[in-house]
Amino acid sequence: MNMVDWDFAVTVGSRLAGPGPVVAGDEALAAVAELREGADRSTPLVQEFTGLRTESGTAPVLVVDRGGWIQANADGFSKILAPIVDKLVEKKGEPGPVASAIGSRVTGAEVGLMLGFLGTKVLGQFDPFHDPSGRLLLVAPNIVHTEREIGADPTDFRLWVCLHEETHRVQFTANPWLGEHLLAQMNEVAGTIEPSALVDGLRRGAEAIRSGDGSVLDMVSSPEQKEILDRVTGVMSLLEGHADVVMDGVGPTVIPSVAQIRKKFNQRRQGVGTLDKLLRRLLGLDAKMAQYRDGAVFVRHVVDKVGMDDFNAVWSGPETLPSKAEITDPDAWITRVL
Repeated sequence: MNMVDWDFAVTVGSRLAGPGPVVAGDEALAAVAELREGADRSTPLVQEFTGLRTESGTAPVLVVDRGGWIQANADGFSKILAPIVDKLVEKKGEPGPVASAIGSRVTGAEVGLMLGFLGTKVLGQFDPFHDPSGRLLLVAPNIVHTEREIGADPTDFRLWVCLHEETHRVQFTANPWLGEHLLAQMNEVAGTIEPSALVDGLRRGAEAIRSGDGSVLDMVSSPEQKEILDRVTGVMSLLEGHADVVMDGVGPTVIPSVAQIRKKFNQRRQGVGTLDKLLRRLLGLDAKMAQYRDGAVFVRHVVDKVGMDDFNAVWSGPETLPSKAEITDPDAWITRVL
């Protein structure tokens, strides 16, 4: 059974996103080569700064276009939502072919609308759910568009983005349990959501893009669901904040214009209609900006107080990850874990 027509979602999303900025052939090839080189160059820089070690060759780096990013995320969502589909079949049986085709196509259009919008904004993403050990996606058209938009030096900006995204790759490949834990949490959330609520939530999420209201997670309302989401929020805040700290720590040593890039990029994050403000509406918990801001404050506080080696106890296992509450109270995490 297909609750979502994923192929149709990818088609809708790719058409909505479009190809991105106009780039000459030679310039496009140079950008792709520079991003691959930037990712390779970032690996030892991130490892040295963080003290995390990962085997070379794990989790490939892919430079993709907008359609490639949309396809990758459709594949990931399909994997996460599989428990809901199984639950629906178990409760109600397989729907008729006509009902299945119509329902999945409508939902596919809603998902495609969200992926298409986000596909124009995302610069890079580590996909921890791709077998066998994840993959790093760098979205070349969006990186080129953003560097032009903020007037950044292309070489500097591309390496800066690679530092952030490569930190995510190192986080997961140095700690293989992390991806499994995050998928388990997502599956636990998915397993508690009623299929009808999922469809309604996806439609509200699509409407939120058009109107600026509503939340795709309005379907998550029980105490059990919110408790799981709090755990996921704590993990994501750690990951995003840690990556921001690393890129700001390493950046000045290898990127001459890093101060100007950070200033302009922060201004862009606050702009009306940007990805982060959209995600705040969609998630209903001011998630993304809070993750960058609060997570970075947490990491800097703990590292300043106990040093990077002791901070790295955070990667020991699920039990040492900070809770959502500890992200804003790092001393409580230090007391509990160290």
